[in-house]
Amino acid sequence: MAQYSRIEVFNTMNETGLVPLFYHSDVDLAKNILKACYNGGARLMEFTARGDFAFEVFSELNKYAIKELPGMVLGVGSVTDAAAASLYMQMGANFIVTPSFREDIAIVCNRRKVMWSPGCGSLKEINTAEELGCEVVKLFPGATYGAGFVKAIKGPQPWTNVMPTGGVTTEEDNLAAWFNAGVTCVGIGSKLISKDVIANKDYKGLEATVKQTIAVIKKLKKK
Repeated sequence: MAQYSRIEVFNTMNETGLVPLFYHSDVDLAKNILKACYNGGARLMEFTARGDFAFEVFSELNKYAIKELPGMVLGVGSVTDAAAASLYMQMGANFIVTPSFREDIAIVCNRRKVMWSPGCGSLKEINTAEELGCEVVKLFPGATYGAGFVKAIKGPQPWTNVMPTGGVTTEEDNLAAWFNAGVTCVGIGSKLISKDVIANKDYKGLEATVKQTIAVIKKLKKK
């Protein structure tokens, strides 16, 4: 069962503005990555469940977060069907993120009052998702649509909350483009938790990058 309500998850996304995305099959390495992000100030992580037996890794990772990292909101991404969403919710996933809009996933998440964020690429998909109770739509792939797409949506629909994923970096110019366009938060994967960080187990370096990224986002949100 989720430790945090959908409202608490949304508030955390809105306050920190950053959702790190990460997957690795090594549980111990994943724990260290999660802790480094936590120490850097991140209070959410999307575990992108893309590998075989990913559910086993997530189960251990979420138990670790609950026990050792108070306030850390762990969710699952790359979920493609309702059965997978249900499985991860049984393991305590606090939010579900999907690469595309799926009504079947919306139904099972709403049944448990768990926040879900579907990948949307059109105003029609965004509107349909919101009609089904979506609080934050995932703009994916973000680089394809760009910040201009977000700005155009926010004009007639200022209530729409957008989280771009893909094409978001830790550079201030890139973050400024997105937040000035009106995004609620950003999802960052390999541009934050890079292959070099993983290969070198540079957890201190990751912690510093997360801290700096959140500081930039907070500054941009105050504008």
